[in-house]
Parts: sequence; structure tokens; C-alpha cells
Amino acid sequence: MHGAEPEIGPPPGADDYLEAVLDLVAEIPPGRAATYGSIAEVLRDRLGIGGPRQVGTVLARAGSGVPWWRVVNASGQPPRPYRSDALARLRGEGCPLTEPADPDDARVVLRRALWWPED
Repeated sequence: MHGAEPEIGPPPGADDYLEAVLDLVAEIPPGRAATYGSIAEVLRDRLGIGGPRQVGTVLARAGSGVPWWRVVNASGQPPRPYRSDALARLRGEGCPLTEPADPDDARVVLRRALWWPED
């Protein structure tokens, strides 16, 4: 091979993005929720990078120290593998949820619970 080997590792700004996601999620108050997309939108405005999937990846890999259960998809559902735990935590905080026959099918009522940072 000729020339320098390609760098292997996270893209530029990845550490800043990870910290920004965790910091923003830590601000979501009890009883409220944000979507992966809303978190991504705020951080795109601030940092110019990232999307909803990146927010999900950060939370899956490094989000255990923040209130990850307060981040839901666009239809108000927590991630499937952790749905029961997340919904129990949200109920305990008084977050507005739908109440279907199967409690694990509940969704956050985003029109009442959606949180947006105060920039």
C-alpha cells in the first residue's frame, strides 16, 4: 500500500456529540419526554451533526446514567427491548400515557408531555 493508512475511530466531533446528547437528555424533567428526532434537531442546530438514529445509538451505548426512558420514538413509544421498564418509570413520574388493554402497548401522549429545551 502507498500513502498513509486511513484513520480508524469515531468521526470528528463524535465525543462532543455523545456528551451533548447525554447532557440534553439529562435536562428532561420528570413526567416529560422528548423524541429521538427532537433531540437530534436541537443538536443539529447547536453542533451541525447527527440525527435520530445517532441519538438512539448514543443512548444505547452510553445512556445508562441519564433518564433514557424519557426519550421515545415519534409515535411516543420507548425502545422495544426496554419498553416495560421505561413505561413503568414514566408512569411513576406521572407522564401522560395512553392506557390500552395491554399496558406494554402504552405510548407517551406527546401533545401533553413533549419537552423542548429553553435555549
